[in-house]
Amino acid sequence: MKQCVRLTVHPNNISVSQYNVLLVLETYNVPELSAGVNCTFEDLSEMDGLVVGSQIQCISPAAKEVPQIITENGDHHIVQLQLKSKETGMTFASTSFVFYNCSVHNSCLSCVESPYKCHWCKYRHVCTHDPSSCSFQEGRVKMPEDCPQLLQAEKILVPVEVIKPITLKAKNLPQPQSGQRGYECILNIQGSEQRVPALRFNSSSVQCQNTSCRTSDPLSQGLCESPQCCHQGHATSGDKSVICQELFLPAAVEQLLFFSRAFSMRFMSPKFHLYKCGAMRDSCGLCLKADPDFECGWCQGQNQCTLKQHCPAQDSQWLELSSTKGKCTNPKITDINPVTGPREGGTKVTIRGENLGLEFRDIASHVKVAGVECKPLVEGYIPAEQIVCEMGEAKPSQHAGFVEICVAECKPEFMARSSQLYYFMTLTLSDLKPKRGPVSGGTQVTITGNNLNAGSNVIVTFGRQPCLFYRRSTKHIVCNTTASYEGFEKVKVSVRVDKAKIHQELHYEYVEDPTILRIEPEWSIFSGNTPIAVWGTHLDLIQNPQIRAKHGGKEHVNNCEVQNSTEMTCQAPALAVDPNHQSELAERPEEFGFILDNVQSLLILNKTNFTYYPNPIFEVFNPSGILELKPGSPIILKGKNLIPPVAGGNAKLNYTVLVGEKPCAVTVSDVQLLCESPNLIGRHKVMARVGGMEFSPGMVYISPDSPLSLPAIVSIAVAGGLLIIFIVAVLIAYKRKSRESDLTLKRLQMQMDNLESRVALECKEAFAELQTDIHELTSDLDGAGIPFLDYRTYTMRVLFPGIEDHPVLRDLEVPGYRQERVEKGLKLFAQLINNKVFLLSFIRTLESQRSFSMRDRGNVASLIMTVLQSKLEYATDVLKQLLADLIDKNLESKNHPKLLLRRTESVAEKMLTNWFTFLLYKFLKECAGEPLFSLFCAIKQQMEKGPIDSITGEARYSLSEDKLIRQQIDYKTLVLSCVNPDNVNSPEIPVKILNCDTITQVKEKILDAIFKNVPCSHRPKAADMDLEWRQASGARMILQDEDITTKIENDWKRLNTLAHYQVPDGSVVALVSKQVTAYNAVNNSTVSRTSASKYENMIRYTGSPDSLRSRTPMITPDLESGVKMWHLVKNHEHGDQKEGDRGSKMVSEIYLTRLLATKGTLQKFVDDLFETIFSTAHRGSALPLAIKYMFDFLDEQADKHNIHDPHVRHTWKSNCLPLRFWVNMIKNPQFVFDIHKNSITDACLSVVAQTFMDSCSTSEHRLGKDSPSNKLLYAKDIPSYKNWVERYYSDIAKMPAISDQDMNAYLAEQSRMHMNEFNTMSALSEIYSYVGKYSEEILGALDQDDQAGKQKLAYKLEQVITLMSIDS
Repeated sequence: MKQCVRLTVHPNNISVSQYNVLLVLETYNVPELSAGVNCTFEDLSEMDGLVVGSQIQCISPAAKEVPQIITENGDHHIVQLQLKSKETGMTFASTSFVFYNCSVHNSCLSCVESPYKCHWCKYRHVCTHDPSSCSFQEGRVKMPEDCPQLLQAEKILVPVEVIKPITLKAKNLPQPQSGQRGYECILNIQGSEQRVPALRFNSSSVQCQNTSCRTSDPLSQGLCESPQCCHQGHATSGDKSVICQELFLPAAVEQLLFFSRAFSMRFMSPKFHLYKCGAMRDSCGLCLKADPDFECGWCQGQNQCTLKQHCPAQDSQWLELSSTKGKCTNPKITDINPVTGPREGGTKVTIRGENLGLEFRDIASHVKVAGVECKPLVEGYIPAEQIVCEMGEAKPSQHAGFVEICVAECKPEFMARSSQLYYFMTLTLSDLKPKRGPVSGGTQVTITGNNLNAGSNVIVTFGRQPCLFYRRSTKHIVCNTTASYEGFEKVKVSVRVDKAKIHQELHYEYVEDPTILRIEPEWSIFSGNTPIAVWGTHLDLIQNPQIRAKHGGKEHVNNCEVQNSTEMTCQAPALAVDPNHQSELAERPEEFGFILDNVQSLLILNKTNFTYYPNPIFEVFNPSGILELKPGSPIILKGKNLIPPVAGGNAKLNYTVLVGEKPCAVTVSDVQLLCESPNLIGRHKVMARVGGMEFSPGMVYISPDSPLSLPAIVSIAVAGGLLIIFIVAVLIAYKRKSRESDLTLKRLQMQMDNLESRVALECKEAFAELQTDIHELTSDLDGAGIPFLDYRTYTMRVLFPGIEDHPVLRDLEVPGYRQERVEKGLKLFAQLINNKVFLLSFIRTLESQRSFSMRDRGNVASLIMTVLQSKLEYATDVLKQLLADLIDKNLESKNHPKLLLRRTESVAEKMLTNWFTFLLYKFLKECAGEPLFSLFCAIKQQMEKGPIDSITGEARYSLSEDKLIRQQIDYKTLVLSCVNPDNVNSPEIPVKILNCDTITQVKEKILDAIFKNVPCSHRPKAADMDLEWRQASGARMILQDEDITTKIENDWKRLNTLAHYQVPDGSVVALVSKQVTAYNAVNNSTVSRTSASKYENMIRYTGSPDSLRSRTPMITPDLESGVKMWHLVKNHEHGDQKEGDRGSKMVSEIYLTRLLATKGTLQKFVDDLFETIFSTAHRGSALPLAIKYMFDFLDEQADKHNIHDPHVRHTWKSNCLPLRFWVNMIKNPQFVFDIHKNSITDACLSVVAQTFMDSCSTSEHRLGKDSPSNKLLYAKDIPSYKNWVERYYSDIAKMPAISDQDMNAYLAEQSRMHMNEFNTMSALSEIYSYVGKYSEEILGALDQDDQAGKQKLAYKLEQVITLMSIDS
C-alpha cells in the first residue's frame, strides 16, 4: 500500500461561485513528471498543471465550466480531479474534489449545519460562502444555536372577532437595523392574509399586536395558519427565496426603494386555533361541553353560546361548566328510534335531542319509555345529544306511550317529553322459503310474518347454526344460511327479537350439496358467451348459479339458468386476455368451476379440460366499406378463426348475421361466412354477432335489376314523338326571335344609361365617406383598454399554434411504478440538453433524417426553447451556432444568399422566431401593441359601418378585393336602446345597428357595446343569448336568424334581418338567456313568445314543413329540400340569379373604388403601426436589445463570408425579424390580445401584412392594370415605407454594439422573470420521443464526434434510454 500512488488536494472543496482558484496537489510515489502533467475535472475542463517539486499547482474551472447545482441534487457536486501525463496521455492519479453551493439552503439551520464553509445572513435570509456579503457584521450566523427561530407554542387560542395580542417565544430575533421598519405578523386565515404590527420585546419574545380574526367557517373550531413574522423591507438581492417582497402592496415597495440598506426575512411559527363559541353550538348543552380552554358559556338572555364579555350582565344569566349552577334547562327530545318493540323488553332505544345532561349520572335513572323503565347505557351516551337505553318488560295493560326524561332532577325546567309515541308489538311468524338448501349453506332464506321490523336486534338460528341476518321489513326477515356441521337433517327455525322469542313451528332441511357430472362442450372462445350445457345433481337448490374462469390472476364470471334438478345452461365466461395481444394459440384457464351458493368443492373443477380458442376475426369488405351486389347474390364475410380447431372437428359457433334489420341464413367455413342475402334492395349495414361480440365489415348496396320492360318501350316511343314536335317548335321560335332583336338592342341601351348613373353615384358616395369616417374612427378608439394576453398564453399561441392544452402546461403523467425512473432519466436528459455538444449533434442528426418533417422541425424547436426558457444565455449561444451553420450550408450549396431565412425549413429558423417571441413581449406591451390593437379595432369598426354578408363574409368596406360586396345594398343605420344586463335600472345603452344586419350580427354589436373594455374570453357568447324586442305596447318578441317567418323564394332561404321584422329606429331591445320553445326544440333556434306579435298565428301553427326542418350549416344547401341560405348576396356559384343581376356583374369593377375609400380611412392607423415598428426610439421606448444583437450577428456573418452586397444584408435582416415575427403578429393579433378575429378582418389584415412584407423587400415591383388590387392599393405608399425600413436598419447599425456581458445580463433577467411558465419535465418528455424514434442515428452521430466521445455523451444517452424504457 505504501508504494501506491496517492494524491491529496488543498483546498479539497470550493464554492460554485469561486472561479480560477489555485489548487495545490501533494503527490506521493509518482513517476517522473518532467514531460508535464494535465489536470482534468472529469468532463468539465482540462488545463496544464505546474510541477513544483512534489507539488502540482492547478487552477479550478472557469465560470462557464463550473457544474450547476440545483436544490433537488443537494448542496454539493463531487467530481474526480485526475492527473494525466502529457507523455503518455494516461491518468496516473485521481482524487475527489467537491463543488458546493450554499445558496441552495433556504433556512438558517440547514445552512450553518452544512459541512462546508456556509454562513447565514439573517438580515437577507440567504446562505453564502462569503460572510463579507452579509449586510451587517452582526447579521452573520455560523453556529446553529445562533439561528433566529420561532419556538413551538403549546396551544394558542384566538376567539373570532376578539382583539387579542399573541405572544410567541423565539430565539435570536435580530434587532431591526437602520433603514428597516419593525416586525409584522402575516395571518393566513382560510387562504386570505391579514397583517398586524408585531412588537419585539427582546431576542426571545415577540408579540402580534391587536390580532383579530374574522372567518366565514361554520365550524366552531378551525385551524388558522399562523403568522409568518416578517421584518418589513424590500429585498435588493433579487433572490426568489426572499419571501416578504411578495407580500407587500406595490405602493409600499416603491416607498421602500429609497432605503439603501433594506432587507427581509421570515420565520414560520406554529399553528394556532381559531374558534367561535356560537358556531355549531346552538344549544346550552353543546355550548357547555366545548373545550374548557375556550371559556365558552351559555348566555340565557340572548339564547346563544358566547364568551362572558359578550353576554350583557344586567339582564342575562351566563352559565358556564365550572359554576355551581352550570345546568342547562329545557331539555328537548327530537327523535327516538326504534318506535316499536316487543313487550318482553331488551330493545335498545336511541333518544336524540338537546340539553340531555352533561354527565351520565345526570340521566342514569330518569328515563321512561311508554311508562316502562328504560336503563341508560354508558357506551351509547353522548353528552347533551344522545341517550341509548335498554327497555324493561311491559305489562299486558301497557300498549303505547311517550318517552319521558329528567335531567339531574325532576323539576319542570329539567323534564322533557317526546312528540313521538313508542308502541309495544306482538311478533308472529307464518312461513319460510325455500324450505331446503345445500349443507354447505349460502342459501338466502326469507321468513314471513307480522311486525317483524320491531325492536333493535334480530337473531335467527337453524337448529344450532346461525342464519346471518341480511335485512328485514314489517312482513319479512331475510338471512343467509351457514354450513351445517350436523350433516343432512331437518332443523327447527328459531327467531329472537331482543328478549322476545317468537313461537312458531318452522323447519328447514339441509340436503346434499349439488354436484357437477358433465359439461358440454368443453371449449369456448376468448370473449366467452357461448352456450354450455351442464349436468349434475341437486342443481335446483341453487338460487343464483354462476360459472367462473380465472386466468392471469383475473377472474370472469357469467350467469347460468337452472332447467331442473339435473340440468342447467350457462353462458361461458370470458377469458382474461389482453385484447390487443391475443394469442393465436388455444389457452387453458388456471381455474374453472362454478359458484353455487357456498359450495366450495365446485369452485374449481379438476376433472375438466376446458379450453379457450382465439376469437373469430372478420375483414372489412374493401377500403370504401361498401360492397355492391345484385339481388340474390350471397354476401361473403372473410376472416379467420371462424371455426375453433377443436379435436374431433365438430365445433360450431352460433353466428348471427343481420343485413339491415333482417337475419340471413349462414354457412360457415374456417375462413369465410356465406350469407344468403334477404329480399332487400338499397344500402344496408351488415352486422355479424358471435359469443357476445359484434363486428360490422361495412355496408352492402343491393342494386335493383333493370330489364327493358314494356312500359320502358312505350316511354321511348313517346319520347321520340315529342322530340319531333320540339324541333318544329324551335324553328317557329327562331323566326319570332329575329323579330325581337331590335327591341333587345333598345333595352340594352337603356340599361347602359342606368349603369352610368350608378357608377357616378357610387364614386360620389365613396368620396363623402372618406372625408367623414377618419374623424369618427379616431374618436371611437380613444380610451379603449387593450386586453393583452399574459406571457404564457401569448408564447403558447406562437410556439404551438392551434394547441390549447399542450403537455408543457401540465404536470408529467407517468404511471406510479415508473415515475421515479422516468424523472431520474429526464433529469439526466436535461443535463444532456444543457450540453452544447450534445444539443447541436442532436439537432443536426434529426435534420438529416428524411422522415423528420417540417412539422417535426418546428415542434422540436419550440420544445427546446420551452426547456431553455430559464437559460436564455445558453439558448442564444446555441441559436447563434445553428444560424452560423445554416449560413455556411446555404452558401456551400450555392443558393442565392437572399433565400436565407426565407422559409421555416430548419430548427434554427423556428428557434429564431421563438427567440424573438420571448424577448419582444415587453416591447409589444409597452410600445407596438397599442398601434396594432388600434389598427385591429379600426378595421373592425370600419367593416361594421357597412353591410357584411354573414354567409360569404363579403363586406361593403374592405381592403381585400375577394371580400368586397360588388352590388348596391340598400340599408339604414338604426340606433337601438339596449337594456343593461347587469343593472336593468341603469340608463339604456345606445347601439348603432344596420337594418340589414342578421340577428346574430345585431347581438354581436350589442355585446361589443356593452362589454367594450372586457376581454373576449370573459364575454357572454352571442349563441348563448336571445335578442328580445320590447315593443311600445308592452309585448316582447324574440328575434332570430331563422324561424317560421323566414322567407323562401325559388329554393333560396334568406336569413332574418331587422328589416324583416320591421324594427324601427329607437326601439328598445334586451339580451336574455336562450329560451326553449316548440320551434327550437326541433330547429335549434328560438321564436317569438309575444302574444301581441303579428306573427303569433304563424308561430302557433307547427304543421309547416319549413318550421320543422332540421337546421343545417348555412353555407351548404339543405340536403332534404335543396333550400340554399343567403343574406345579402347570393353565392355566385349558383347559376339561378335574376337576369337583372347580370348587369351588376358586368360592371362590378366600379365598386373597387370602395377599396380606396376604406384604405384612406385606415391610412393613419397603418402608418402609426409601421412607424412604431420601424423606429429605434418611439414613444419613449428604447430599441429592444435582442434586435440590435441579432442584426449585429448577421453583419458579422456577412463580414466573415465577404458578403458586401447591401441588398443581401438588408434581405437577411428582413427575413430575420419582419418576416419571422412582425408579419405573424400583424396577421394574427389574437396571438397578442384577447380578441375574436372574423373572416373580413382577417382578409384586411392579410393585405396590411402583404404591404408590410413588400416594404421590407429590396426588389422593385412593376405594376400594371392586371396586377392584384392589394398590390395596387398601397403602390404609392410602399416607396416611403421602404425608406423607413432602410433608415431603421441604418440607425440600428450606427448604434453602439452590445457587449456579451450586457446581453447575458439582459437574458438572465428575462429568464428569471419567466422561469416557471412551462413544465420542463413534460417538455423534456416530448423531446425525448424523438430520441426514442431516432436513437440509433443519434448514438451513431455521438460516437463519431470527438468532443462527444471525450465527454462520454453516447454512454450518458444510453443511460437515459435505459431509464426511460418501458421494459426496464
